[in-house]
Amino acid sequence: MSSPTSVASILMAPVNLAMRLIDAPLRLWQKATGIGGMATFFLAPNMLIFGIFVLLPLVINFVYSMTGGTALFLAERSFVGTEQYQRLFTCQNFLDPMSCQEDAFWTAVGNTFWFVVLQVSLMILAALITALILNREIIGRSFWRAVFFFPVLLSPVVVGLIWKWILQRQGLLNFGLYELGFEPYNWLTDRTWTFAATIGVSLWAHMGFYTLILLAGLQAIPRDLYEAAEMDGTKPARVFWRITMPLLFPNLLVVIVLALIRAVQIFDEVYVLTGGGPGTSTLYLTQYIYETGFASQLRNPGLAAAASILMGLVLVVFTLIQLGIGRKNESKGKR
Repeated sequence: MSSPTSVASILMAPVNLAMRLIDAPLRLWQKATGIGGMATFFLAPNMLIFGIFVLLPLVINFVYSMTGGTALFLAERSFVGTEQYQRLFTCQNFLDPMSCQEDAFWTAVGNTFWFVVLQVSLMILAALITALILNREIIGRSFWRAVFFFPVLLSPVVVGLIWKWILQRQGLLNFGLYELGFEPYNWLTDRTWTFAATIGVSLWAHMGFYTLILLAGLQAIPRDLYEAAEMDGTKPARVFWRITMPLLFPNLLVVIVLALIRAVQIFDEVYVLTGGGPGTSTLYLTQYIYETGFASQLRNPGLAAAASILMGLVLVVFTLIQLGIGRKNESKGKR
């Protein structure tokens, strides 16, 4: 009867042979390039994948933005230079979308701006308050953490369908109001309520993720600091602003960056919930790009590509500004 050691050696024989075959060229490569060359060798596959699936599509998208026509393939499209960008910026008054050649684009920009301002502000506030509560010794703390994180696991399409079922004319919310003696309301046809609904649904769907990041930051703060502050008789508000917030700032900055990017790119749940309506009250930038490039009868992939390039540049600028603020605060902390 074979021993476990002999069986393991037989199973590992092909692996050992493969490692010996790889070892020889790796030693030659390290001898020729040094330690830095070895790092390049192991990073090369990842950089190749990154280049194929990230950098190359960016270049292709930029090329598309310089072409015109309704054809999908580049070989069938004509070069128009910056015409698509000029079309987007042909506007008498940027605060009045109806005075612009691409009024739908500027309507989407305005809707996205207000959505980002309100949603990100409420998201950060709600996630911070929730993280502070879940960081305390409360009954069923693990259960409540799971409850708040559960919506993050759902598909955005599922989220949109759930809330559409709740908010529609004959939905769950109106059923509850009717049982209480109130008249049903068309939540998804009122422009103000529909816009508010997209913000609320987005908060419900994504807050758990940002709460988890902030909760991890709170748990990393040494308890000794709070004990020392308590012994000194420091007021809770002062402890929060002098201890909690400065030490939580790196995590808070990550939350701000991720929440901002997510809010600008909002699409899935809103498209399922409202389809951009009523009218254009919930038409956001990503949906405009999708409909212009693919869903419209008079599709214009070049115009959609130009709009996506502009959106990407805005995101890069905001991200760099926030990272710069983070580095500035980090350097102040080291002093």
